[in-house]
Amino acid sequence: MTDADLPFVEALYASTREEELAATGWPAEMRRAFLTHQHDAQHRHYRAHYEGAEWLILERDGEPLGRLYLVEWSREFRIIDISLLPRARGRGLGGALLTDILAAAAAAGKRVSIHVDVHNPARRLYERLGFTVAEDKGIHLLMEWAPAATDRTA
Repeated sequence: MTDADLPFVEALYASTREEELAATGWPAEMRRAFLTHQHDAQHRHYRAHYEGAEWLILERDGEPLGRLYLVEWSREFRIIDISLLPRARGRGLGGALLTDILAAAAAAGKRVSIHVDVHNPARRLYERLGFTVAEDKGIHLLMEWAPAATDRTA
């Protein structure tokens, strides 16, 4: 990801919040301004708190479809953010990415963690892949996955 990708990731971020903000009844201009502000705050927070992370744009045939922000720490891989455009959701892309991350973590003997909004439909995917709730933070959950004991002995 480069600064040239910021308009895409801002639009992607907005796509993940559309349903939630539609319920506010705010005019479109107000929703756009709010989302721009929120994306900027999120971007600055991520960059300040996840030094050494990988900031990846997910593409298919050269077309951006999503983002994956990932950091590897001494004992875990933290998925900072994984988001797909609406047209790319529900097609197995997220599951394939997560499966690859879990395989890399298992090979390294590390767990994987992610913060998830309690109402995020992707939570079901995380649960199917073996993630469990490690901490309930109100509107967000910290979910974790750990490799099987036999995977850690490699």
